[in-house]
Amino acid sequence: MITVVGTGTGAAPGEDELAGAGLVVGGRRHLDAVRLPEAAERIVLGPLAPALDAMEEHVEKDRRVIVLASGDPGFFGIVRALAERFGSHRLDVRPGVSSVAAAFARLGLTWDDAVVVSAHGRELRTAVNVCRAHPKVAVLTGPGAGPAELGAALARTAPGRLLVVACALGDRAGERVEQVSPAEAAARDWGTAVSVVLCLDETRTLGPVRTLAGPAVAPARWALDEDEFAHRDSMITKFEVRALALARLGPRPGDLVWDVGSGSGSVAVECARLGAAVSAVEKAADGVERIRANAGAHGVDAHVVHGSAPDALAGLDDPDAVFVGGGGRELPDIVTVCARRARRAVVVAMAALDRVPAARSALMDAGFDCDGVLLQSSRLSPLPGDVTRLAATNPVFLLWGVRPHARTEGVAQ
Repeated sequence: MITVVGTGTGAAPGEDELAGAGLVVGGRRHLDAVRLPEAAERIVLGPLAPALDAMEEHVEKDRRVIVLASGDPGFFGIVRALAERFGSHRLDVRPGVSSVAAAFARLGLTWDDAVVVSAHGRELRTAVNVCRAHPKVAVLTGPGAGPAELGAALARTAPGRLLVVACALGDRAGERVEQVSPAEAAARDWGTAVSVVLCLDETRTLGPVRTLAGPAVAPARWALDEDEFAHRDSMITKFEVRALALARLGPRPGDLVWDVGSGSGSVAVECARLGAAVSAVEKAADGVERIRANAGAHGVDAHVVHGSAPDALAGLDDPDAVFVGGGGRELPDIVTVCARRARRAVVVAMAALDRVPAARSALMDAGFDCDGVLLQSSRLSPLPGDVTRLAATNPVFLLWGVRPHARTEGVAQ
């Protein structure tokens, strides 16, 4: 058996847990904190592959192997790598208190409704987008993806978030839990003792009692009726168009979606309800306030940019997907910029068919696979005499481009 001991929030395992070990593997601070059996070999964990090879040699000789890990080793920890190499049946896992649980405990907050995202050895952008989209997030940090880098990214798009930086959790002498703004976090050198960073939207931290742990479940409805949004003179993407646009955008947690020419913000709000971070670009001042009001009414956060595309797009982080719902004569230039920067998909809604060829060319020139459809729908409308007629809505051409590699990508972040 391979015994995997989680050290909790800094608590070292007892001598009885180490007794009879032929090999003890762990980080330097974990190994220095324990008294090893005299006959035990010691490996300081660095690159994982050599350590796994050494462990396999001891397992084949039926010698006891002990792995010292931080917190709960089955929670974004070494248990996954060990199970893949040796099989779960050979593991005796003894979890400690995870850094996430300890950090929330220090604040007196529940975390059954928190989203946990790892930036350790991964792209920071996913963690940033999750922090923008959700009110209660724990970020497991790593080199190049610590509080300073996270703070710098959030200072531009979610400056009102509260970052809680927990360092050396469980170390009575060295533990620090500090609450800072994203800008303050960006200006600091936090060293190597960071355990976890919490990102909180204090206006939404205390949510309702939950029956399911994790982020809020996907909404029961999408492609909401137009009357569920404030809008001006019916200037809103109709729900039939929005339904197909959402299907082609594919918003999900960890994504960033641009809604360009946002108007009422209906597409941005729907993407946010499905877990994505959103940036809504709108040139009209009253439209900017309308988008913010609609986001607030639906309990989501939206980064709203007051400006005209394509110039207003320059300062935004690169998106996973883009919806273009306005643009006028600038539409070809807007689609060109969006297509150059989108990682996965661009969807364009047009009422004027003579703009379709230029938008299609812009997508294809950027290497997208392109398709489209003319949407014409008729809704039931009551007539006097308790009868019903069909009332036609204005036809809209929906064009979309998808990067070829995106068709085969999985959902895993």
